[in-house]
Amino acid sequence: MSSDHFGTSANYKSKEQGYRDRALKLFPWICGRCAREFVYSNIKELTVHHVDHDHTNNPQDGSNWELLCIYCHDNEHAKYTDQEQYTREVKAGENDHQAATHNPFADLKSMLKK
Repeated sequence: MSSDHFGTSANYKSKEQGYRDRALKLFPWICGRCAREFVYSNIKELTVHHVDHDHTNNPQDGSNWELLCIYCHDNEHAKYTDQEQYTREVKAGENDHQAATHNPFADLKSMLKK
């Protein structure tokens, strides 16, 4: 992170903690991509992703944030390194996949009756 974004490393950590705390209060503790649910004991694995990739754009309503698990967050940022290698155009905030909707336990009651 360059110094022009937040100044010192300590200032960056302070700003990051501020928007992280806000995002964790605004949104359910679920990854916006894979739908993995989080609890207090593993919340450190849930990250705040800036949809437009601008870490200085932190509206109080959270409209530029989404919560992603560390794996989905890494995958989101890998799109940009992949773009360099494979020359595929990627735009900030581009969503080229569907959110997880499968519920493996939807029919659990009937499965247990068998």
